Amino acid sequence: MNAMDRWVAAACAELDLEPADVDVPRVLDLARDVAHNVLRPGAPVTAYLLGVAVGRGADPAVAAAGLADLASRWPAPGGDDAAGRNTRRS
Repeated sequence: MNAMDRWVAAACAELDLEPADVDVPRVLDLARDVAHNVLRPGAPVTAYLLGVAVGRGADPAVAAAGLADLASRWPAPGGDDAAGRNTRRS
C-alpha cells in the first residue's frame, strides 16, 4: 500500500466512506487539468465541488468529464489565448 492509498483509506475512515468508492486517478486527472488550464488554487476547489455534486447524486464519471471539458475550454489567465496572444480589448 503506497502513501496515497494509506491517506485515502484513513480519510475515508474519518468520513465514514468506502475507499473502493473513491476514483483517485479521476480526481487527480481533474485536478491536473484545472491546475494547468485554469489556475492552481482552482484544483482543490474543483475537487470539492465534484464531491458535493456526487454527494447530491451526480454520476462521478459524467461530472468529472464535464468539469474537465470546462477546464479545457477555459480562457488562459490574463486574457491570453492558448497561443499566448493577448485577447483583451482596450
